[in-house]
Amino acid sequence: MSTNQPLPGAADRTGDGDAPDARQLRTILIAVSIALMAVIASVSGLNVAQTHMAVEFGASQNTVLWIINIYTLALAALLLPLGAVGDRLGRKPMLITGLGVFGVASVAAGLAPTAEVMLASRVAGGAGAAMIMPITLAVITSTFPKEQRGKAIGVWTAVAGGGGILGMFLSALLVDVADWRRLFVLPVVLVLAALAMTLKSVPNSRERSRHSFDTIGALVSTVAVTGLIFVLHEGPERGWTAPVTLISLAVGLVAAVGFVAWELHRRDASLLDVRLFRERGLAGGSLTLLVVFGVQAGIAVVLFPFFQAVLGWSGLLSTVAMMPMAIVMMTASGLAPRLAARVGARSTMATGIALAALGLALMALFVSVDGGYLSILPGLLAMGAGMGLSMTPSTEAITGSLPREEQGVASALNDVTREFGTALGVALLGALLSAGYRNAIDDRLDGIPNGAADTAREGIANAVEVAPGTGPHAQNLLHAAQQSFVDGWQQAMWTGVAVMGALFVHVALRGPKNTAPAASSHEAETSDTVPA
Repeated sequence: MSTNQPLPGAADRTGDGDAPDARQLRTILIAVSIALMAVIASVSGLNVAQTHMAVEFGASQNTVLWIINIYTLALAALLLPLGAVGDRLGRKPMLITGLGVFGVASVAAGLAPTAEVMLASRVAGGAGAAMIMPITLAVITSTFPKEQRGKAIGVWTAVAGGGGILGMFLSALLVDVADWRRLFVLPVVLVLAALAMTLKSVPNSRERSRHSFDTIGALVSTVAVTGLIFVLHEGPERGWTAPVTLISLAVGLVAAVGFVAWELHRRDASLLDVRLFRERGLAGGSLTLLVVFGVQAGIAVVLFPFFQAVLGWSGLLSTVAMMPMAIVMMTASGLAPRLAARVGARSTMATGIALAALGLALMALFVSVDGGYLSILPGLLAMGAGMGLSMTPSTEAITGSLPREEQGVASALNDVTREFGTALGVALLGALLSAGYRNAIDDRLDGIPNGAADTAREGIANAVEVAPGTGPHAQNLLHAAQQSFVDGWQQAMWTGVAVMGALFVHVALRGPKNTAPAASSHEAETSDTVPA
């Protein structure tokens, strides 16, 4: 199906008045960016408080990990259904409701007396985030005129890409200078600011559909995403061949196949027209975001042990060390629309992918224990620039592939792709790093007491912890673990280079057409409809 023609069963659209002026558009962009920041910061913020929660709640490491991961699981599972609901009920009411649910859940989490209450609060927070996240992008794509839409999407992708690192930095700062429960003050403050601006300035828009809501598609998609994300989160901990992992994988795959079959059968009234993946824009944009966010998340898994166990830095200093990449990424995201307007979306995406691959290669080539932070900084900067350049046109390719009245679904698809990429990158690059470390350290443990050697094989953090108890072998064990970690690092980086290289070839040959962002699909029939 060509995306240059209205889809069958296209819905009528309604708005609340005249088109917004430039000042209101700026306010709208600030409002949705603040709302997005609250959601993104909450994904990674609790990572810095794991030990504090374990002690205060008397919880196991598995329970603590569930407190962290259940938020992402609920968010990813509900994105598509709630994005579609927002298209129908109205994007402004959905955003307000999501901010309310998310804010209340954040307050409840900050006051939670037990691990069980914390888990319930995090589930509710994930549901609220699933209402917020797709609507923030849908408001931009359905409100901004085509000549300004690319720049606005660039700001959105900058916040989406760098917000997690910034949120982790602020969270680490709060944990260091105050109580870990103060972590929830930041999202509550952001929610209140976004809510005030949304009520005042964000316009409403919605779809008036002649078809019933695709309830079956919504339920099946939720099961599919839940099953697959669960596998990626729990596989490394429980084991890839554990019964619960295999059952979840089977359920997720069967539900995913069932979702595709159902959507092909339902056609005009489907939750997501899966036939659109034949189009270069949707397929290329989705694949690029999947890989780019996967590599970014996987790099974070590699970087923090390097900073803390190899360089001996604190959690706060480790997050500060990530900031140069985040700043470059956010800057490049803002510049990407201008570059795409000159050379085209495909060329911009390919350039970004090549830069990201170069960054990974630089980190693989020059990382060393003695070289410290400076040995990886050039690679971090190149990777940040590459990711920023590739994310914005990829996001616009996805949202431009669906009509204006389905922008909640388009935005949700964009977000689901990001979440899958993040979970996949953490699982795969983390596994490669661990395998490389174990293989490398086996040859460096001669003379180390057996008990300490077995502990050191489990990971570099374990080696650092057990080393002081090995007496004269402490320095040798520590050096062996650090060097083995670097070897595992290089293995993970070169794998990332290979993946990015394959993505570069795909985008160069089959990426979105090299047209300026203003020429997005469906503009012909929707450019005169700007909800307010």
